[in-house]
Amino acid sequence: MKSPIKYIILISLGIFLSSSCTKDFEEINTDSQSFTTANTGSLFNGIIQSLVPPGNVDMYINNEILFEQTQQAALTRKAWGNFTIGTEDMWTNYYIALGNIRELERRFSLIEESPELTNMQAMLIIVRAYKTFVLTDIFGDIPYFRAGYGFQDLDNLRPSYDTQRNIYIALLEDLKWCDENINLDAVEIEPFKTFKTFDPLFSGQMAEWQKLANSLQLRYAMRMSEKEPELAAQIISEIIENQRPVYLGYDFITYVGESAYMWPARMGFSNGGPDWAMREHKNLRMGSNVWSQVSSHDSTDGLGIFDPRAFIFFEGNNLNEWVPYPQLAEPNTPAPGGIPYASHRDNAAGFDTKGATCIYSPINYFINRDYNNMPIPIITGAEIHFILAEAYLRGIGLAQDPTLADIEYMNGINASVEWWESISALSTLPLSSIAFVDKVTIPPHLSASSVLQVFGSWNATTDEEKLKFIYTQRWLDAMMQPQEAYALARRTGMTPREGDAINHFRLPYPPSEQEYNTENWQKARDNQGGDEPSIKIWWVPN
Repeated sequence: MKSPIKYIILISLGIFLSSSCTKDFEEINTDSQSFTTANTGSLFNGIIQSLVPPGNVDMYINNEILFEQTQQAALTRKAWGNFTIGTEDMWTNYYIALGNIRELERRFSLIEESPELTNMQAMLIIVRAYKTFVLTDIFGDIPYFRAGYGFQDLDNLRPSYDTQRNIYIALLEDLKWCDENINLDAVEIEPFKTFKTFDPLFSGQMAEWQKLANSLQLRYAMRMSEKEPELAAQIISEIIENQRPVYLGYDFITYVGESAYMWPARMGFSNGGPDWAMREHKNLRMGSNVWSQVSSHDSTDGLGIFDPRAFIFFEGNNLNEWVPYPQLAEPNTPAPGGIPYASHRDNAAGFDTKGATCIYSPINYFINRDYNNMPIPIITGAEIHFILAEAYLRGIGLAQDPTLADIEYMNGINASVEWWESISALSTLPLSSIAFVDKVTIPPHLSASSVLQVFGSWNATTDEEKLKFIYTQRWLDAMMQPQEAYALARRTGMTPREGDAINHFRLPYPPSEQEYNTENWQKARDNQGGDEPSIKIWWVPN
């Protein structure tokens, strides 16, 4: 296991090599208004690529822990208890990227101020904010304000931890600054003209970056609304009342489908982590909890299914029967088995062979196996609609308005169903090019309307039941974002669940922090009251 000091040495060496190769000719060749070093753009490109979760995070965190806690699926057997492999990779991914972010910040400080430079700074700040939110929402307090500077200042090799509250407030202020300072017209002059070519996410389309900044503000303002109600309300109000641009999933009767996501094939990489993790892990199946949210009865022929997303997220067992694994299995529950995630299914002859002991419905093979066309969502228009539905229903930053809450809620369901249908229509298996539409037939009578027939707000008799509907649909929409569903379950305690209330609120810090940053790690433990999963992070209500 590499220590943080070794990571800093590696980062420093990479930066030194990329900065020194034209050293002798730099003064002659430099145009003060141009973006002359491709390696600076490459640093940003690498930071964007770091948004792809490491395979060990999929394996040891998502599959083994988060899906069980969110109950979006059923964990049939605990077999991968060495979750620290995942937390180490999550921690390392963030802090290596943060070191590169700090280096880009330093380089930007040496460039003459201009609207184009401001756009570049905003892009970097938004990525930094998103990555930091993801990490702090798993661990709570983390090193941030002094972190990532170790290669510039040895005094920061072992950075102190910052409170999650202070991190949240700073990041939300940063995102507001980005919205206020992004210049949509400053796109064709250096240094931005070259820099945008290294942006695999939006290709320098600043309108998309602006929407991302505001959409993330809405997500994280709502997340902290129980602990910072006034500030959260102010952020939500300013964005919506001032009509700041955010992602839109549905425009009344028209599907828009806006979202931010990593699309492997379009960005030049293959996302093999989920496929490897599911194939090696083997122990996830469709659970009875999620089954009860997509089907009106337990008929194995699937005739009770009213939600078309059931056919996208899951599939039948080896006999093509729909059989959920009990979320709270009894000791005599028949064991699951089979080979529903094995790579032999990536060919026409073997696709339907899931193994005779595959008696429960697995996760749909296309979801994890398609490592070219299955996107990695960051935030979707559907999620924004669900956030606004909650804001209008509860009066958080917006005047309480049940009618507008209902409209946003319906927009969220419409957007989610159509977004997932559009994604599945493009999905193909990487080796055989078998298409999702060739193997999965979604009954034509299933649509957002069939979901609304069951989960329409008019079917709720109280505001609390309406709120549960909102949380249920947001939870379903986040099927490929278990960390987001985990956050929703922790904050609300109202996502669909069988058994006891959730009592898992964070992951312990990776062992390397105890070994190499001992003093600051101990202070963080003491500040939070411990390092166990039962310890609530800051924004979780008491």
